[in-house]
Amino acid sequence: MAMNNQLLAVVQHIENERGVSREIVLTAIEQAICQAARKNAMVTDDLRVAIDRKDLSLHVFDTLVVSDEDNGPGFITSARAVRFNHGNPVVEGQTIEIEMPASRLGRIAAQTSRQMIMQKIREAERTNTFSEYRDRVGDIVSGTVSAVSRRDTFVTVGKTEMVLPAKERIPTEEYQVGDPIRAIILRVDPDAKGPAVTLSRSNGRFVEALFRLEVSEIADGVVEIMGVARDPGYRAKIAVRTDNENVDPVGACVGQRGSRVRNIVNELSGEKIDIVRWNEDIRQYVTQALAPAKLESVEVDPVQAGTVHCVAAADQYSLAIGKRGQNVRLATKLTGWHVEVKKSMATASFEDQKAEAIRDLAEMLSIPVATATQIADGGFLTIDGIVGDDEAGFISSTGLDEVTGKGIYAAAKAVAALTSGAEDETAE
Repeated sequence: MAMNNQLLAVVQHIENERGVSREIVLTAIEQAICQAARKNAMVTDDLRVAIDRKDLSLHVFDTLVVSDEDNGPGFITSARAVRFNHGNPVVEGQTIEIEMPASRLGRIAAQTSRQMIMQKIREAERTNTFSEYRDRVGDIVSGTVSAVSRRDTFVTVGKTEMVLPAKERIPTEEYQVGDPIRAIILRVDPDAKGPAVTLSRSNGRFVEALFRLEVSEIADGVVEIMGVARDPGYRAKIAVRTDNENVDPVGACVGQRGSRVRNIVNELSGEKIDIVRWNEDIRQYVTQALAPAKLESVEVDPVQAGTVHCVAAADQYSLAIGKRGQNVRLATKLTGWHVEVKKSMATASFEDQKAEAIRDLAEMLSIPVATATQIADGGFLTIDGIVGDDEAGFISSTGLDEVTGKGIYAAAKAVAALTSGAEDETAE
């Protein structure tokens, strides 16, 4: 009876706490006990273990050969066999299955079976978890923080423990045991050493999933999400479009008085969200992606594929670039094009224009910035300006030594000639 109570406790615990069905638990216990018991020299390989599904009583059966000459392990005398065969006659060589006390399996078998049972239960638990969640990758789940380590946060969803790795957390967030939490299922791996389900709150798909939950037009397919770029915890950009002329995709995502996007921002712990109107014209798309900055021009690079050059007024330049380059970096990721932003010289101060000229001279003539600065201080801000003077005048005005001055003057003439040739070809 004691053994029955132990079985009952194990089965109920696993069934209630881990969500593994009773039949799977009982089958695992039967197999584990059977494998462990076969290591006992007093039983045969035909040993069978059965647990009564009603009262959970444990029954152990072994198959023996009837023999009056051999009476070692695996054999039984005719007289004993008749008793086990309900009084029916037996003949020598006949096999008969008898029930034996579970205590005969020994302490070692009992200890080994416990280890095997837990191993099989864990395998069954993983199988159940994989079957339940393998088709839910990308879905949002709600759970409770059950443990926090230096690297990982463990979350209990229903009866399943999942893991939120450090790299999948929003870096500005801190968690305590018992905190409610929502995240997307990033992947399901039945062979993982830890929890089989990995969660994420930093992945761009989490933002997509939140918009699908919050914006009915997206859930219904009226509005389509074309891309997401994130700097988790700080800022995100999401591009949307629609074929329905009666629906404003940006307005649908913002919601009445900003209610929809505000709910998402709150879920993301204050992360700013820019909702961008997608456009098949890359120039229009980039213009939208760099908002709220206003651009003077956007041009596609005719030589370097996948690159666009943007020009912003001096008062819009820092806004277009963003703090630590965040705005232009997210725009590049969102559009899939390399976005370069330059400050407009038309409205720039003389200092800004001079600094831009110095950078251009250093790049075109392959000279140090210090040398380019010395040339600019001498009154030469362009290649044309250099070659417009004679060599002696250039050297005298810049204060360069003769060797350096002649070399740079020759390089400027070569660049001017190449530029002039390219313009002539274009004109033809």
